[in-house]
Amino acid sequence: MSLQKSTIVRLINSTRLIITRAAFGTLERLAPGLGARWAADLWLTVPRYRGRARRDLPPGTAFTATVRSRQVRGTVWGTGPTVYLVHGWGGAGVQLLSFVNPLVASGHKVVAFDSLSHGTSDPGELGPRRATIPEMTRALTAVVKEHGQPHAVVAHSAGALATFYALRGGLRPDRLIFLAPMVQPTELTKLFAATLGFGERIRTGMTKGVERRANALWSDFDVPTQVTRIAPPPLLTVHDPTDREIAYANSLALVETWPDTELVTVEGVGHWRILRDSGVVTRAVDYVTRHSTELQAM
Repeated sequence: MSLQKSTIVRLINSTRLIITRAAFGTLERLAPGLGARWAADLWLTVPRYRGRARRDLPPGTAFTATVRSRQVRGTVWGTGPTVYLVHGWGGAGVQLLSFVNPLVASGHKVVAFDSLSHGTSDPGELGPRRATIPEMTRALTAVVKEHGQPHAVVAHSAGALATFYALRGGLRPDRLIFLAPMVQPTELTKLFAATLGFGERIRTGMTKGVERRANALWSDFDVPTQVTRIAPPPLLTVHDPTDREIAYANSLALVETWPDTELVTVEGVGHWRILRDSGVVTRAVDYVTRHSTELQAM
């Protein structure tokens, strides 16, 4: 029965994709402006998160932070230098909870939260299940204001992009860990366009529409070309070359442009299991802890 249901779902999704591609193909030729608005709506739509919370965590303290009258909700554990866990697009703070126990055990305060329109937090300015990278950045900034200077930030996927935008705004962690980071959004729009069946007229209009709604320039989010505008902290980036969500090339671009970068290549963990893989967690915690020890020795 479960196999039958999954087959039906795939067929339904396939049929929807065929219809969507046909519609976008027509709009590309006849009404690219309308197609661009539709594409921007889809780009800014947050997929539903269906994961579950872990039950083996130490007791934490719930908190809220305010972003333009909207509530960001999260949890804090432990004491010591503060490490922030930043989820990606369509994710939630619970995705990074594999890092909590080892970071707390190594003497760190750990803060996880849900961005607006994600998880348990309030809808964002664009409404339920709509968000922008700057809004994810504002959530991180508000949480940091509540819990203090970050020693480190561990960020997944688009959370890395939101973290970088926060660096441009003045956030100064001592160390960063990016897990399967999305740092070249223009390349992703090309894949988005190819998947949905539209061309350059709609794709260009879509990026302009996203710029207007986010109130930010698209070029601000191309990390490899923007990193020279800040004094970036040391970075560990971890990526699976077979990641089907965010291309490994994103991390390679960071290695080429980020002054102090370590790249760890892992295999067989994809885009999501990388957050639960014990080897990845250990490497990330060691990177954070090593720098904590260096600071204490100074």
